[in-house]
Amino acid sequence: MDQTPAPIFRKQQRPPPSSAIPSSSPAFGTPAHPLRPFNVDAPKAAILPIILPPATLRPLAFRTFTKKHSLTLTSSALQELASFIGRHCGSGWREEGLAERVLEEVARSWKNRNGGVMVDGTSKELQDILKTLEGNMSGGKITGPNRGLPRGDSMLTEPGDADVTNTRLGIRPAGPPREDSNTSFGMSGLGVHEAAEDEEAANDPRAWLKVIDAHEQPRLIYNVSKKHFERETAKPSLLPPASHKATLFRNRYHVIHQRLLRNEAFQTSSVSTSRKRTFQRSLSSQQQSLKITPIANLLGRHGSNHMLLGQLTVLPTGDIAISDLTGTIALDLKQAVAIPEDSAWFCPGMLVLIDGVYEEEDESSGKGLGGTSGVGGTLGGRFQGFFLGQPPCEKRKATLGISGLDGGQDQTIGGGFGWIDFLGVGSERAVGTKMRRLEQRLLREPHPPSTDESPAPSPSRNRVIILGELNLDQPRALQALRKILSVYAAEPEDSTPLTFVLAGNFTQHAVMARGGSGGSIEYKEYFDALASTLSEFPTLLQASTFVFVPGDNDGWVSAFTAGASVPLPRKRVPDMFTSRVRRAFAAANAEANHPPGVVPGSAVWTSNPSRLSLFGPNHELVLFRDDISARLRRTSIHLKRKAAERDTEDTENTTSEKQNSQEEHETQHPDAMDLDAGAAPSPPAPLPNTTTTTTPHDVHAARKLVKSILDQGYLSPFRQAVRPVHWDYAPALHLYPLPTAMALVDTTAPAFCVTYEGCHVMNPGSVLVPGRRGVGRWVEYEIGQQGRLRECTL
Repeated sequence: MDQTPAPIFRKQQRPPPSSAIPSSSPAFGTPAHPLRPFNVDAPKAAILPIILPPATLRPLAFRTFTKKHSLTLTSSALQELASFIGRHCGSGWREEGLAERVLEEVARSWKNRNGGVMVDGTSKELQDILKTLEGNMSGGKITGPNRGLPRGDSMLTEPGDADVTNTRLGIRPAGPPREDSNTSFGMSGLGVHEAAEDEEAANDPRAWLKVIDAHEQPRLIYNVSKKHFERETAKPSLLPPASHKATLFRNRYHVIHQRLLRNEAFQTSSVSTSRKRTFQRSLSSQQQSLKITPIANLLGRHGSNHMLLGQLTVLPTGDIAISDLTGTIALDLKQAVAIPEDSAWFCPGMLVLIDGVYEEEDESSGKGLGGTSGVGGTLGGRFQGFFLGQPPCEKRKATLGISGLDGGQDQTIGGGFGWIDFLGVGSERAVGTKMRRLEQRLLREPHPPSTDESPAPSPSRNRVIILGELNLDQPRALQALRKILSVYAAEPEDSTPLTFVLAGNFTQHAVMARGGSGGSIEYKEYFDALASTLSEFPTLLQASTFVFVPGDNDGWVSAFTAGASVPLPRKRVPDMFTSRVRRAFAAANAEANHPPGVVPGSAVWTSNPSRLSLFGPNHELVLFRDDISARLRRTSIHLKRKAAERDTEDTENTTSEKQNSQEEHETQHPDAMDLDAGAAPSPPAPLPNTTTTTTPHDVHAARKLVKSILDQGYLSPFRQAVRPVHWDYAPALHLYPLPTAMALVDTTAPAFCVTYEGCHVMNPGSVLVPGRRGVGRWVEYEIGQQGRLRECTL
């Protein structure tokens, strides 16, 4: 029964509290149409609760959650929603559309919290959403300051709601209040507006450029039961509990394990009769796919062949072992061969795939484990490894579920993590299409074809200039920086590069830890000299973003480590040392008369590593400064090499085997590794009765380094004793999904530009080229394409 008074009575003035219940006596002025006693002094419309069966609500919930938001309701969640709607919406849940509004808000709030595809009634997220929603309901409608639907939604638009702040339930927006329906996908952090006039106003592509500090990046943990990434809500700490160290390893293992299960080589197909193997081994005809065996399942299976996925570790006895979530077992790698041969590094701390045979403790040959069997989950016996390989990488398009050309609008059916906002700039499926339209308008405007008479087209603005290690305590380094900046200052004004990336170490030695040699005062003087050099190029300071990435020798952390390996991620250079540089940018922008829609130039001091995002999820550039190549060489495991020096009668067979292996590898990975045009010439075809031409050492070292890092999907695949990592900030080191590009500044590796599985990796090395006096080097990267190495003479 509807208890709402007739509209005619809503306009009458309420009686004073002393006469809340009107009398029937004329002396008290009883109105001609007396108010109902239960609604006289009610501040809001009363709702009569009802018992709403879940089966009755199921069609409406299916239309809202499944058809509109691609979510799946469990029976417990449907029961919770039916109980909530029956209690707060009453008998008008269907006729007045109250239930539809509640279901719409719950679905959007669930996506905002990255709850996953399955909406579970027992989850804490759903309980929090309903609890918050309960406090903002009046008369069966969502009202109050926390209403989450946009003002433009016809279901909730009422007079007088223009000043209501639209905040997602339980989550405070990162920026100004938004009015679109996609705030749950991180669009508020990017500042994306739906209105066309707002898009036209931002004519500068740098308005869509964002530098993401590692300490501000969303911390996502993979949930195995939901097969989805969840946002970690606990506050991170530099001194976390010891259990967080296990969480770090567990998350790395789960991410790579689910990535492997999505690989074709690990999927069972009932259609295909044969499947090519990633690892070259003889298998029975009944086995159609690769399978991973947990280490604990090896017990009692002596002499059987298995493939393991785990982390390489070092036992207290000094033996190499492999560990997964179920246990640890010692390895015998005397006969192990890397697949493909000499294509990647294998170090303790890496997650690897190993194929071999399990030998029980009684039958194992070689040294025994002594008293370590059974201690800490260590199995007795040994695992005789024959083939060792990196877990195959996954392309960015496959991770995000994109099947269209160049990230088009087509999506794979139910594939990928396209709804996950990995960087806080919006998910691929929420803002990807719109960002591509913006990019096409701002950066991809077609140039008229040049003829012999017409002048050459001006350089493109969509460029990122990456400078390697810049030692400010070397006078020639500042001279090289001045020469490089003069090259771009001479270009037309509308062709100024978007970003300049300058990487540390900004001093050759840890000045902060050298005691009486100047310390912090000397360190600040170096940045003052940098500010003087930058001030000579005001046009670049007015139109570009300068990003500074610190190294291990930079403050403050170097004052305690004296230049040794510092924990990752490490914070930016303190503001007290960079005040003069920021003042130079402020002075340059004060002199410029920027038109509306143009973003002034700026200096951004960020962490190591950090991310540079352009047009939301369309372009992601990882900035990382580390001498990882030297660390890989120091800690790598030496494996048996295939017999390269054979007798002359076996040379022809060896050549044919390598050709077949290369053809098979190219078939499985058609664009596995590409070099830029100027990196190295392609090797000539082998002649009869001769060995194949070897790849140049620098090219091979670059490919080996890139494959090791990207296959691991992690920027620090080492033991904690070799390269410490802050456990709570470890999600910022993951390379999943693969970025579109990566600037790896490594002075111990050769300079290169390499593309692997769609990710373009660049290493400019040091600004001053070692061994070549008076030569400066840097990388010029055109966004969405490839980078090229450039040099200049001082």
